[in-house]
Amino acid sequence: MSKSLFSKIIDREIPADIVYEDNEIISFKDINPAAPIHILIVPKKVIPTLNDLDDKDDYKLIGKMFKVAQKLAKDNNLSVSGFRTVFNCNEDGGQTVYHLHLHLLGGRQFQWPPG
Repeated sequence: MSKSLFSKIIDREIPADIVYEDNEIISFKDINPAAPIHILIVPKKVIPTLNDLDDKDDYKLIGKMFKVAQKLAKDNNLSVSGFRTVFNCNEDGGQTVYHLHLHLLGGRQFQWPPG
């Protein structure tokens, strides 16, 4: 299996505008933003999709991803106005990179249902 785009960013093989990093998670600005603020929150552990979570540590990692989303929302002044978090899963769900990631979107009004 070849490395995903996100694994290459984690390994610093390709550049990214990194806004947060610790030993388990890296977060960077989306290169094709769907909102004025669009940050991807990515575990360093390779998990292809939400369907591939397989142990309690994976579920703890999901919780940590949301904690990072909360921090980044606050850092980007989105906490009061609001923001959206999204996991896409598989093709029909809109997933294009098969390395689990959480989208943090903000800076504009969102509609429901989403497109």
